[in-house]
Amino acid sequence: MVLVVVGLLIVFFVFKENSYTSAIIEVDKKQKVIASGPYAVVRHPMYGGALIMLLGVPIALGSWWGLLSFLPITIVIIWRLLDEEKYLLKHLSGYVEYKKKVPFRLVPFLW
Repeated sequence: MVLVVVGLLIVFFVFKENSYTSAIIEVDKKQKVIASGPYAVVRHPMYGGALIMLLGVPIALGSWWGLLSFLPITIVIIWRLLDEEKYLLKHLSGYVEYKKKVPFRLVPFLW
């Protein structure tokens, strides 16, 4: 349950910090780069929080079969994350500088 709670807290703080969070990849005309809160640690903290939560749910439920879905979901999230970065580099002013300032995409000190 700790993983589920930690994942949900990360997602909560992402929504609290970034009012532009969206289910689709888009950039609002007034949007600016958010580099504070969880965004000061990794560039895609909501995906990280979601993955922590998605790892914790099958463990909390005792479903080892449920853990099998974690790898395909992780691959899909990484694919989306990479696609999102390409879009943000083209459409969000300041993202190039932010990428240099915060080098880690998903996992601090790793990737």
